[in-house]
Amino acid sequence: MTVTDPFAHLHDEAYGAPLAARRATAETLFNPYGRAGQSLDGTWRLTLDPFEEGLRQRWWADDDRSSSEWETPRDWEWGAGEPAPVPGCWNLLRPELLHYEGGAWYVRDFETVQVVPGEAALLHFGAAAYRAEVFLNGVHLGGHLGASTPFSLDATSALRPGRNRLMVFVENARRAERVPMHHFDWFNYGGLHRSVVLYRVPALHVRRFALHLGGEPGRPHLVLRAVLSQPLDGAARLVVPALGLDAAVLVRGGVAEAVIQASPPLWSPEEPRLIDVELHFGAEVLRDRIGFRHLATDGTRILLNGRDLVLCGACVHEDDLASGRVTDEADIRRRIADLRALGGNFLRLSHYPHDPRVAQLCDEAGVLLWSEVPVYWAIGFDDPGTLADATNQLREVILRDANRASIILWGVGNENADTDARLAFMAHLAAVARAADPSRLVSAACLINRETFRIEDRLASHLDVIGLNEYFGWYETGTEGLRRLLVNSAPDRPVVISETGADALSGLRGGNAALFTEERQAAFFEAQFAALSEADFVRGIAVWLLYDFRSLRRQARPQGGFNRKGLIAEDKVTRKQSFQAVAEGLTAFRTSRSACP
Repeated sequence: MTVTDPFAHLHDEAYGAPLAARRATAETLFNPYGRAGQSLDGTWRLTLDPFEEGLRQRWWADDDRSSSEWETPRDWEWGAGEPAPVPGCWNLLRPELLHYEGGAWYVRDFETVQVVPGEAALLHFGAAAYRAEVFLNGVHLGGHLGASTPFSLDATSALRPGRNRLMVFVENARRAERVPMHHFDWFNYGGLHRSVVLYRVPALHVRRFALHLGGEPGRPHLVLRAVLSQPLDGAARLVVPALGLDAAVLVRGGVAEAVIQASPPLWSPEEPRLIDVELHFGAEVLRDRIGFRHLATDGTRILLNGRDLVLCGACVHEDDLASGRVTDEADIRRRIADLRALGGNFLRLSHYPHDPRVAQLCDEAGVLLWSEVPVYWAIGFDDPGTLADATNQLREVILRDANRASIILWGVGNENADTDARLAFMAHLAAVARAADPSRLVSAACLINRETFRIEDRLASHLDVIGLNEYFGWYETGTEGLRRLLVNSAPDRPVVISETGADALSGLRGGNAALFTEERQAAFFEAQFAALSEADFVRGIAVWLLYDFRSLRRQARPQGGFNRKGLIAEDKVTRKQSFQAVAEGLTAFRTSRSACP
């Protein structure tokens, strides 16, 4: 008779190895495309687990008897967890959890019906910060890395009729090998901060499809790529009623690729036309609303539909005083309204993929977007695991948002020192972005060459648009350095000022000579716009930034744990003096460019 050692888990540091073998990636990503699903949002049970005892002791295999019914003691029970909302961030459940970093278990029961033959059940997670391990009815479905990208897991064999128990271990520890690494400049929220949905689909189904405009202005065509759940042959149909289009598409080895002659009306900020598209496969009809546009560069110009494009706007973090990383339609529409009040047409979604509804609503509103992955500062550029993580996050957001016209730039990094390892790492990401999505431009927020004092970065040859973060007048006295930089530089491609800003505590007054005053911030932007308007190769400005946000790096008295460079305070209502200064500066910058949409 074999006797189980009740203390074996105390000495097992390889407990995570079997779980790591099952990871959801971009290859397994499923896009809903209007399919109806069973929402699992609502109230879950949350149990903190900073020592990962649940993984060591296999809590997912325990029954749900209460402690009064046990024969021997345990360290966890279902009823002991505290109620927690999903989507939600555990940091905001109660004050003592605000700074919690580590692991926690989300648990809920739900009812569903039997999976029938020929059907698949897929669990889709909008995001889990940062690492997730998912268990259904005691079965490990798989895990995921990355705090801001979606993932999908096959639940078909583990799902049962009636009551089901879903357990998700989520962990947000800051680590050097992660993306981002352990050192970054925003708040480290943890939890299931986007929706969880169960979908029932045919066993053979379309996982995802992308449709974009190819060719060039005057000679357009549509380019379709669809991926099935299995590598089988078949046939699909692309239907675009507004174009009178109904085209048969062959599927070979689970992939459908086609170039279809068509000339749809073009999407632009002035006329954000969206067209209903259907992809028919088997009994399913997938639907999306897509805008079609051409993007290109010509020397230092950015072209949208063959016309000069000037980007005027701001950066924005996904952060809220009350809900953290959780957002809703009203909050997104507020961002768009505040951008419009600035006279802007462009948002940089800093520094990670935002909620997918952002791009959907910006499609409708005609707002242009820079979307990026958090390859931030001194990331592990020489770590193959870090490269694999960053590559997967990039592919996941590209596949999720492939049909969003508002996204014009994929950002592959931010403020990374120009080293050999960084060059190889980010050049790879740029190549991945182009291969996955040839319909958009690639950028990165670069630093300047301090030796030559030029806009000069070896990565630039791998980019379509050079992003430049600069803070002359704040971290460096005056804008003389900025003017010198612009005069010294002669880039061969467009430059977008991807960050520039200064801190101000809302309500703090004292003249433009005193740090952290509203007057100083407004004067900073006035000087910035005066200098930047003189450089023709600068084709866009995204000021840093729209709203103040939590950042524990910022501990000066006026900061108080917040980055105070917002034009609007963290309440997202109170506008600082700089708001009007930036509105006027963007107008002047736009006017200084001879052609602008």
